[in-house]
Amino acid sequence: MSEQEKPLLIKRYASRRLYNTETSDYVTLEDIAAFIRDGREVQIIDLKTGDDLTRQYLLQIIAEHESRGENVLPVNVLNDLVRSYMIPGGGMMPQFLQSSFEMLRESQSKMMENMNAMNPMSQMPGFEAMKAQQQAFLKAMTGGLSGAWSGPDKEGDAPESKEDLDDIKKQLAELQQKLSKLN
Repeated sequence: MSEQEKPLLIKRYASRRLYNTETSDYVTLEDIAAFIRDGREVQIIDLKTGDDLTRQYLLQIIAEHESRGENVLPVNVLNDLVRSYMIPGGGMMPQFLQSSFEMLRESQSKMMENMNAMNPMSQMPGFEAMKAQQQAFLKAMTGGLSGAWSGPDKEGDAPESKEDLDDIKKQLAELQQKLSKLN
C-alpha cells in the first residue's frame, strides 16, 4: 500500500496535542483539514487509550468552519442529519451520504478522463490553461473532496502570480475570438 493510500496516523497526546507520525511534528485541526483537502485520509488515535477519535475530530473541523461563517452544510441538511440520529439504527442517511459522495468522486474522475481524451480542441492554443481553470473550478465547487481526483497537479496549479493570471486571460480571450470566428 502506498503512502497516499494508507491513512496518515495522527496521535493525540494527553495534553490534547496532535502529533503527525510521518513528519514527527505537531499539527493543528487546520493542518488536518488541509491533508484531507489534498486527498489524504487521516486516522486520529488517542495515544493512551488507543481509541479512534477520527470521527470526533472531523466533526470538530466541520463545526469550526461553520462557526466562522463558512457554511459547509445547508441548514436543511443539518436538520436531516439530526433527524437521522433520532431514528433507531441511524436510518439510511449514512449509507445515502456515502453513496452520494462516491458517485460525485466517480463523476469527477470521468469528467477529467473526458477532458484528457483526444479531442480537436486540445490542439487549440490556450486549451491547457482552460483545462487547468476547469480543474480548479471543480475543486473549488466540491470543496476539494478527496477521491481519485483532487484538483490540478503541481505543475498545473491555479496561477499564483498576476502575470500568470494575465497570461491565462489573454489566452482565453484569443480562444474566445477563434471560437466566435468558427460560428
